[in-house]
Amino acid sequence: MPFCEVSKCQNGVDATGNNGTKIFYRTYGQGPVKVLLIIGLAGTHSSWDPQIKALAGTITPNDAESPAGDRSSGEGGGMEVCAFDNRGMGLSSVPTKKSEYTTSIMAKDAIAIMDHLGWEKAHVFGHSMGAMIACKLAAMVPERVLSLALLNVTGGGYECIPRLDRRTLSIAVRFLKAKTPEQRAAVDLDTHYSKEYLEEYVGTKTRRAILYQEYVKGISASGMQSNCGFDGQINACWTHKISRTDLENICSGEFPISVIHGRDDVIAQLCHAQRLAKKLYPYARMVELHGGHLVSHERTEEVNDALLELIKASTSKISPYDWTNLPKKTSGWDTTPLARKSSPEGSRSSVMVDIIARLQIFLVFFFGLFMLAFEFMQRGEEMDGVASNVASPWDFNCNLEVDLGSEENAHIVYTALAVDKELQPDKVKRHMSVSKGKLSVNFEAVEARFLRASFSAFVDVLTLATKTIEEFGPKKE
Repeated sequence: MPFCEVSKCQNGVDATGNNGTKIFYRTYGQGPVKVLLIIGLAGTHSSWDPQIKALAGTITPNDAESPAGDRSSGEGGGMEVCAFDNRGMGLSSVPTKKSEYTTSIMAKDAIAIMDHLGWEKAHVFGHSMGAMIACKLAAMVPERVLSLALLNVTGGGYECIPRLDRRTLSIAVRFLKAKTPEQRAAVDLDTHYSKEYLEEYVGTKTRRAILYQEYVKGISASGMQSNCGFDGQINACWTHKISRTDLENICSGEFPISVIHGRDDVIAQLCHAQRLAKKLYPYARMVELHGGHLVSHERTEEVNDALLELIKASTSKISPYDWTNLPKKTSGWDTTPLARKSSPEGSRSSVMVDIIARLQIFLVFFFGLFMLAFEFMQRGEEMDGVASNVASPWDFNCNLEVDLGSEENAHIVYTALAVDKELQPDKVKRHMSVSKGKLSVNFEAVEARFLRASFSAFVDVLTLATKTIEEFGPKKE
């Protein structure tokens, strides 16, 4: 089996975090055009099969015997494609320390594979966490990137937090409880695909039924991800950050970029991908498709067409202003502090009072994620895009929006929470508003510990208020 020992393939790259790490990879097809595929969290190289087939013309690895006629099929031709298992997953090494999982370290893994294969340059395509890694790779060695595709990407950190709605609540709880391939497969389907796609019939069966069997088989074959691998890859996502210098380095490569995203993605919100694309103007093109987090599988043909068009644009030396479909920027970098910008919420199913018990679990789960993000910021990391070099005393922020089902319920909860005042108003502030049955809250604090305390106390009172409504409010027939 082909492995790359990372520490032996670091040509001029700092090998921190790569002691003894081996990365399992596979190559497909032959040709002068090189394509490197980087998969996301908990995924393996085989997750790229629909794209490998289109680009290389085969899903049979070069180190295996090819069935008759296999290499002549598909849309690809003249391309060699490499896909690999990230550290912490599949057949690659699983370091035990969280510190050995960052997107920078994992980008060095990808660069080491390019060195190992003797690739001077390549088209680099990444999905989700893999897209974060691809960004870091492009920032480190822009001269080795021919084009960059970022599928279902976010900026990492707090941007990894999904929308607060009924669907993500269910997914979060089920994901935490999943202990078997069958349980994991069921929740993965709802995580990866849009509801409409899963309910479509293919013959006499729904796609959900067909994909469920495939997922169980795939997870059983590769095995459930180890705790060390999962925790490490989560750490890589939470500590990921693209700085202004990184953005400038990526743009210095002057290669075309496609930011491809599913509008129904419940994991990586579309608005974050749109924001990143704008920061990469004029080299980036935004491609929005109807689909979920695994849009590369749900909308295979459209994604493959976008990737092939990107490769073609790279070879044609098209002007970036002819490539981009983004509006012309009127003023330099987007320097609005990310922590102070509220994410636009789509029209989603309401979180009704009758599921308040699960709401409590959900809030506690995501409060843990908030703690991870803000602990990182407390260690001195600045949020990307801060407009001024002068630090604001209210550097720590987060927003929360809860749909309570009706204007009456929202005002009752608002009134109850308004009584609970902050004990140290000079160190933490809380702003609340009610609109269309939704309670919106903005927290600001001078230190991460005060933000955590305020958020935790708020969740306790919110839970009490909503349970009171559930107990004494109008009963459903």
